Amino acid sequence: MQQKKEPFLSEASDRIHSKTNPDSPKIIFICVDTLMSQSIDKGIEQKKLPTFQYLIEHGQYYKNVVTSFPTMSVSIDSTLLTGTYPDEHRVPGLVWYSMQDKKLINYGSGFMEICRNGINQFLSDTLIHMNGSHLNPHTPTIYEELASIGLKSGSINGLIYRGSSDHQLTFPFWIHMPTVLPRKLKVKGPDLLAYAAFSNPLEGVKKLPVGPIGKFGFNNGYSLEMVKHLIQNEQLPDFLYVYFPDLDRRIHKKGPSDLDYVIRTDEQLQALLQAFDSREEALKKAVIIILGDNGMTHVLPKNQQPIIDLGQSLKGYQVLRPGSALSDQTEIILAINDRMAYLYKLTSQYSFEQIAQTLQTDQRIDVLAWKDQGWIRVVRAGSSQEFAYQSQGDMVDPYKQTWTLDKDPNVLDLQINTQKHTLEYGHYPDVLRRLHSALNSHPGEYMVVTAKPGYELKYDSSPTHKGGAGHGGISQTESLVPLIIAGTDQKPEFLRVVDLKSYFLQLLKG
Repeated sequence: MQQKKEPFLSEASDRIHSKTNPDSPKIIFICVDTLMSQSIDKGIEQKKLPTFQYLIEHGQYYKNVVTSFPTMSVSIDSTLLTGTYPDEHRVPGLVWYSMQDKKLINYGSGFMEICRNGINQFLSDTLIHMNGSHLNPHTPTIYEELASIGLKSGSINGLIYRGSSDHQLTFPFWIHMPTVLPRKLKVKGPDLLAYAAFSNPLEGVKKLPVGPIGKFGFNNGYSLEMVKHLIQNEQLPDFLYVYFPDLDRRIHKKGPSDLDYVIRTDEQLQALLQAFDSREEALKKAVIIILGDNGMTHVLPKNQQPIIDLGQSLKGYQVLRPGSALSDQTEIILAINDRMAYLYKLTSQYSFEQIAQTLQTDQRIDVLAWKDQGWIRVVRAGSSQEFAYQSQGDMVDPYKQTWTLDKDPNVLDLQINTQKHTLEYGHYPDVLRRLHSALNSHPGEYMVVTAKPGYELKYDSSPTHKGGAGHGGISQTESLVPLIIAGTDQKPEFLRVVDLKSYFLQLLKG
């Protein structure tokens, strides 16, 4: 039986009311943080995921979609919503160093890191600058493109939300008074912007979990209730982004094999579909798309030395400590993104080759890459071989990108067909483009450092997950994510997150 429609804020309702046929299918895109195909397959095999099973049986299921690099949510979301890699959208990772501002940007890697760098800096970078200026203003988001063609869009708890409509984030007294945040902050977003407690279109209409225990609304329950309300009141925009963050925290702690929160997510997806009255009705009225943004690799237990302390590895260098002021003696700055790091070189006294030789002695390190006179040079710990490459050339990869290669391609596990001038990727999916993008994502002289599966990088107080799981790196396990599409037979051309924006636009434009 159709539920009685609840009132909705008139301003938001008018804003998201589509000019297209109200009966035309909408896209509900659900990003489930750290959803992995092995968890889906295992849960279905154990008959614990009936909703996932239904959507897969009535749709398309891909297990090998290549995500962005670094495999961190803010950078991945920027790639998804702009259809570009970090060299164009300019959000290099969760943590990075700004040469322009001469400070370490940290969007929230961990409590201690935030405290060391300063709470005001964290709040300013995350809530003001990330969408306001860090995300390249010349690279349009899907929200901005849809607005330009008269289609409506919405974001529920999306970290990246820049659009064409005016909105206001409102911060409670106890947050804005002791910090740099104003009481109200004007932002640009899609037609509907639900951003936890700070932009809650259902305030006064429906009680949502927006307290401190629920991370002020950044939780699956908030996202679910918001989208259910839109469905039941027939107020879905043409494109709706919905973020489910809870699984990520669970897998970090318990490891990739844990199914508890995947089962919980399945139940939440069932509730979402039932908001249409039935699963069948849901797939008539909407295209349901579910994506895991990154995978995770198991981190070994404490007694197997899973943590690579880059401070110890580089103890012969002057490395900037978090929260400390930059000085003339500073030689290296580290920006740790869990299993990946940007290493910035501020001196000409040492070359990246020398630094790489120092780091290569640790067999737990994986890929080391840096720019050198127009080339990208790559080495790996435990190997004396080197590899170098440039964009554009006579070698074509599966995504129709061309490259010039030099030295040993086995360093990056590339399979080369010299007769056809083609290459295939192995353990490191789309690695040439993704490394090239990261190394051109922001100004400065820096190296990319990644850890082998089972290990994490650390400096000073950066968080670790011994015995749990981590991501950020470029390995297959954290780079290949699942994609489920139900409600349309139209298929994406390439299975990469960077290509999904164009796929969404094709669906919406018909």
